[in-house]
Amino acid sequence: MTLNELRYVVAVAQERNFRRAAEKCFVTQPALSLAIRKLEDELGVRIFERNQTEVAVSVLGRRIVEQAQRVLEEAQRLKEIAAQGKDPLVGPLRLGAIFTVGPYLLPTLIPALHQSAPAMPLEIEENTTAQLETLLRNGKLDAILIALPFGDASIAAQPLYDEPFAVVVPENHPWASRHSVKAKELAKERVLLLNSGHCFSNQVVEACPELSRKGEDVQQGNSLETIRSMVASGLGITVLPVSACSDRFQSKLVRAVPFAAPVPMRRIALAWRKSFAREAAVQAVGAAVRGLKLPGVEIVASKVPDLPSRKNSTAKRGH
Repeated sequence: MTLNELRYVVAVAQERNFRRAAEKCFVTQPALSLAIRKLEDELGVRIFERNQTEVAVSVLGRRIVEQAQRVLEEAQRLKEIAAQGKDPLVGPLRLGAIFTVGPYLLPTLIPALHQSAPAMPLEIEENTTAQLETLLRNGKLDAILIALPFGDASIAAQPLYDEPFAVVVPENHPWASRHSVKAKELAKERVLLLNSGHCFSNQVVEACPELSRKGEDVQQGNSLETIRSMVASGLGITVLPVSACSDRFQSKLVRAVPFAAPVPMRRIALAWRKSFAREAAVQAVGAAVRGLKLPGVEIVASKVPDLPSRKNSTAKRGH
């Protein structure tokens, strides 16, 4: 068993294709296939299920791939330890963010991080929680900005801030002059939400369960900015995180109205693999976020004893 064989296994699991995996590893496909077959024979199991159209990871193979990823990361950690004096804040950091966080946090985070860690540029990936989790576990991302609950024993999650939601209505809507709106009142309106691939919609529905029974009266969009434009044109109302309601992003054709207590909200966190060698780089990102003056959000102390788990989500939490 060699590190190269483990790299080949991880590459095939990520690409689901031997040819692409070979190109990624800069070896010929026959050489890669032979190495993986050799490893399977040594272990006495089939890591991959092959047919003419696709490559799938077997049930036992998934555990082997996860362990291979950990072994490779630990091998990288040895290099980090050996390179005494190496600065973890030097070199790119691959950072992911969910679609409902990235556009509103990154424009201020990137300049702030450039000040505190000028030799650590960010490589950004915006995606859904599910896709970011896959990329994080596969080692294609170093850290991700998501909403709790999230993670398991192999993932570290550090809460950053709590973010309330607000109702956004057209400027001529009866609610535009109100001081607050109760969550249950949304059931009376045509509400525009993100499509089912975005967990933010689930959080809104948790706050107002009646929305799940409205059917066609709940129209879906692909981005918060598209939905904001739809509200501006008079197609309905929506719910946005307060970071998307600042003057920097708000249209003059809509109004943001606060929720009445209890206010629906989410907790944004920074998550990374516990095996990631450059934890100081991740902590630098967290410190930079906490140092921002984000309107309407409440910064969470850097050390929180009890993190929410997947089993304990409430209407005020989600991803």
